[in-house]
Amino acid sequence: MRILLSVLLCIFLSSCQLTSNREAQYLTVLHTNDNHGRFWHNEKGEYGMAARKTLIDRLKNQADQNGHAVILLSGGDINTGIPESDLQFAEPDFKGMSLLGYDAMAIGNHEFDNPLHVLEKQQQWANFPLLSANILHANDRSHAYQPYTLIEKQGLKIAVVGLTTTDTAKIANPEYLGDLVFVDPAEIVESTVAAIKASHDVNVVIAVTHMGHYHDANFGINAPGDVTLARSIAPDTLDMIIGGHSQEPVCVDAQGRQDKLFAPGKACKPDKQNGVWIMQAHEWGKYVGKAEFKIENGIKTLISYELIPVNLKNNNGEFVNAYIEPDAKMKALLQPYQAFGEKKLKGSVGFVDGYLDGKRNTVRFKQSKLASLIIKAQMAAVGADFGLISGGGIRHSIEAGDVSYKDILKVHPFKNRITLMQWQGDELYKYLNTVTRFPPDSGAYLQYYGLSFDYSDGKLSNVMINGKPLDFNATYKMSINSYNASGGDGYPTLVNMAGYKATNLTDAQVLKQYLQTYSPIKVNLL
Repeated sequence: MRILLSVLLCIFLSSCQLTSNREAQYLTVLHTNDNHGRFWHNEKGEYGMAARKTLIDRLKNQADQNGHAVILLSGGDINTGIPESDLQFAEPDFKGMSLLGYDAMAIGNHEFDNPLHVLEKQQQWANFPLLSANILHANDRSHAYQPYTLIEKQGLKIAVVGLTTTDTAKIANPEYLGDLVFVDPAEIVESTVAAIKASHDVNVVIAVTHMGHYHDANFGINAPGDVTLARSIAPDTLDMIIGGHSQEPVCVDAQGRQDKLFAPGKACKPDKQNGVWIMQAHEWGKYVGKAEFKIENGIKTLISYELIPVNLKNNNGEFVNAYIEPDAKMKALLQPYQAFGEKKLKGSVGFVDGYLDGKRNTVRFKQSKLASLIIKAQMAAVGADFGLISGGGIRHSIEAGDVSYKDILKVHPFKNRITLMQWQGDELYKYLNTVTRFPPDSGAYLQYYGLSFDYSDGKLSNVMINGKPLDFNATYKMSINSYNASGGDGYPTLVNMAGYKATNLTDAQVLKQYLQTYSPIKVNLL
């Protein structure tokens, strides 16, 4: 009996020793985010999917040679930003990502810039899953999209859960959201991960998100992002977050604060909150993020991390890293799409005699000459007395000189239709009392023309329409785009009100027509 116990003890101890000394496994995570139509390189030869493929193929080969499992993830927002892509509903981008070998992506808010049937088509173009666990159908609370995927590479079982910013409900076009609701990501990720672990023996759990990274959880007017998520979930729910939306290189210093010295080619340390690594690779495919992990006895250790520039240039016009030759197969796939877009967009449609500033830190903070031009064009299209739009709808500047249709589509990538609202003066005052409250540094910030007012201490006063005091008994015609009229950016919904009239004219069409009719445009007269 004593001998038998000794043998059993020996076997038990040997088994424990084998388990505790299990050979370490390694995982390389490659990631990008916020592509925004940049399938082709820019005019300076920077980034582009063809060069990205050369780099990613090289990184995958290196990882394979080192015995690493490799996955490639995207933090979403493939749509909207470059006219050549927008005109083709990002078909080249999704097909390019398929050739690149993405394993999964988060559904971003800009995936709802088109009707839902377009997103369904994009899912068909992609040979990888588009994920979001927190987008549900309102009627039965079922998942509207695939919530997660399971990936097995070299014996590692990896769960990837998708999450989308709840701000989508207010910043996406309400016309395109159908019955979709966006629920709290922290709540849904805990229940989703618990369900995964109950059914599957997974080694690594990753959240691929489109929520934004805000240092020390200072998300301001935005919905809470990745830092808040990491801090609010139970320990060991997630191992890492691969993010997007805020479009920044997530790099921190030794104290965990934003690394303001980071620049292309320099070292980058990702954020870590509540035991969760948080990574984001800026935007547009400018970088490929590369994280190497050692996994041993259930412990994940970050060995190295870097943001690798994809043919980025410094201020002297020199590449910060060695030039990456574009992949020939990818270039051949994308070239016809680029040629089609260029053909559609070439040629001048007008002329402006000065720079029209559409930068984010202008149109969301103060009145813009470009906004004045846009609103004047919309007013002219529908015969309005005054007009307004939210600043977040302006996405690019216009340089002095000849203006092409491509320039216009950079400003107006969303295909919003122009609408007319006829108001009684007293009802108009109530409406203005709401929309004039939106703060600077928000997409909702009000841009207007033919209108003036004072607003202080929560009170709207001295409202003037074309220089004349607002008359509560008079009627007024206001131009506004369909996005804001449908409640986008939190504006009051107008579409079911008496006096509302929609048109089929898009913002880009009416700006093009205005430039063709009234050029040269004198900026100082706007």
